[in-house]
Amino acid sequence: MMLAIVLAAGAPAAGLPTGTGETLSDRLAAQWRRAGAEQVRSAADLDELAALLGTAAGPVIVTGADLVAHTAVLRHLSTSPVGPTVALVLTDPPAAGRSAVHEERGQVVDAGPELADATGVFGGALRVGTEDLPALAAAARAAASPAAEVPAAGPAVDRVFASLVGLGTLTFAHRVRLLVAHRVADPDELSVAEAAVAAVDEDRAELRLSVKERDDFFTTFFVSTWSPYLTKFAARIGLGPTAVTLLSVLFAVSAAVLFGLGGRPALVGGAVLLYLGFVLDCVDGQLARYTRQFSAWGGWLDTMADRAKEYLVYAGLGFGATQAGFRYGWALAIAAMTMQTVRHMTDAWYGVLHDEAVHRPRTARGAGGAIGDRLNTASTRVQADTGSASYWLKRTVVFPIGERWALIALTVALFNPLVSLVAVLVWGTLAFGYTGALRTLRARWMWVPVLDTVDATLHRDDGPLAARLPVVRRAGPLRLAVVGALGPAALLVAELLRLGGAGDPGGLLRLVPVALLVLLVAGLGAGAAHNGPLDWLVPAALRAGEYLFAIAVGVVGGGPPWLIFGYVFVLTLHHYDLVARLEKRQPAPPLHPWTLGWEGRSVLLALAAIAGLAGSGMATLGAYLFVVFVASVVLTWVVLPARATRAAAASVRGGSPG
Repeated sequence: MMLAIVLAAGAPAAGLPTGTGETLSDRLAAQWRRAGAEQVRSAADLDELAALLGTAAGPVIVTGADLVAHTAVLRHLSTSPVGPTVALVLTDPPAAGRSAVHEERGQVVDAGPELADATGVFGGALRVGTEDLPALAAAARAAASPAAEVPAAGPAVDRVFASLVGLGTLTFAHRVRLLVAHRVADPDELSVAEAAVAAVDEDRAELRLSVKERDDFFTTFFVSTWSPYLTKFAARIGLGPTAVTLLSVLFAVSAAVLFGLGGRPALVGGAVLLYLGFVLDCVDGQLARYTRQFSAWGGWLDTMADRAKEYLVYAGLGFGATQAGFRYGWALAIAAMTMQTVRHMTDAWYGVLHDEAVHRPRTARGAGGAIGDRLNTASTRVQADTGSASYWLKRTVVFPIGERWALIALTVALFNPLVSLVAVLVWGTLAFGYTGALRTLRARWMWVPVLDTVDATLHRDDGPLAARLPVVRRAGPLRLAVVGALGPAALLVAELLRLGGAGDPGGLLRLVPVALLVLLVAGLGAGAAHNGPLDWLVPAALRAGEYLFAIAVGVVGGGPPWLIFGYVFVLTLHHYDLVARLEKRQPAPPLHPWTLGWEGRSVLLALAAIAGLAGSGMATLGAYLFVVFVASVVLTWVVLPARATRAAAASVRGGSPG
């Protein structure tokens, strides 16, 4: 249940009459009710605010009584999915007593009446998550104290906000686009702000806001120019974001089937379905933003569906290329999936690195990186030059999902699945090299550890064996993970050379234990501190090592290519689940110990290969992991929430008077 508190202290505009005859404070209260607040209360001062916070059973909105805004602005703030605590940030000129804001990567890092590096002004409203309510109460008490660092002059809501930020509470910034929000101090400012609100078509602006402000080139010019019409239609007929996500999966699977069938009509039809599936993939997010239907389940499903769709398309291309007579069609599909997954792992952790860097100063060792400093400055300058050639080049060269789907659709329609897979691999490899090199330099400059801020064992995906291995701290976990990946890579290269006419398969099978021992070297860093400037690469290196080992064992053991693809695909589902939970700040999957860890799975595959059962062993282990994944999903999103709901209901019944 969301509680909205209108804090009138220090806001002389609270009692001003609005165009509808009610006071500005009363109109704000009514707007918060329309924006979704189940309860709205007024607080005359900070002491009353602190008392009301003690009654809150859910998120709390705290707003000043001097805000003139569209109701949609308030609804967007109250439903923002970026984090539990979010503050409204405006571009209004600073005014006496109001808090200026310094924001980086969407996070408020400093706030106060006077900031030399201000990037905006506090909009007089913030939503505070349940877990941050104790900090909000402490901030209210601190702001009311005579010894408060924040001056007592000015609106009380600004003092509370500055105090909350000063306590180190993670606060995200909510910016206003297309709609109107202004803080006012007198009747003239109120009149001007009301006129600005009336001049904007609220629903039309909300529909435009459903499109991401900054997207990639293909999405911006070939999808978002018309997808809002589909978004509006879907909302009108009552279609939800999850339903649209499932429709996009259906389109992608249909495209994959047509790519596998081959023939020019099927390939062209598959390309069209792939494009439409990507449009629907954009529409589901636009629909969620337009209707404000956000949920942890929806965010998780969208992440998982995006990857599953793409890899099923790779499977269709691999099968189609093989059916057309190319021997290594499946091999290219496996390579594309492996490369893209490892790259996504680096993308996810690099994002975490940047978010962490906002709140953690660089160490003296990392601050001297002149190259990283120049790269950071250049990147910031290019990103700020929205719409320029350099801006679009930078966004396109990294090969985002829109460009990948466009490339697949074009190449398969004009040529064939083989050309499509080769194109994806070539561009993807170049993009991986480009981003990897620049990010490595910038990360060394920032020198901000991130794996030591989370459960490293979980995100390394270590199992019981890695926990029992001795720890080699001096080598560093990244070095050990890279060395571990070299063993499977060497075995795979040796097998490829044998297929080309050199060596004998029996000898390579005897090398499987050697490759396994080299891979297990990565486990020697499991218990070491992951605080190096590049240790954010450890999960990606471990994924590469495990995937390469599985592929090598499958090839050396004579497993069918489609089975190898299927096994690695199941591994990617498991690892993307971990990444989605990291990004959504969710706990570990309930059945995570049952997945055995990267080293446990690799040992079982090696034993199966040595016993001459590589194919059946891979099929059995893959099926087992898929069942565990599905069971974990059902537990996470169906069973455990239902139990929590029943427990809460029972608690309410038990606590009510007889």
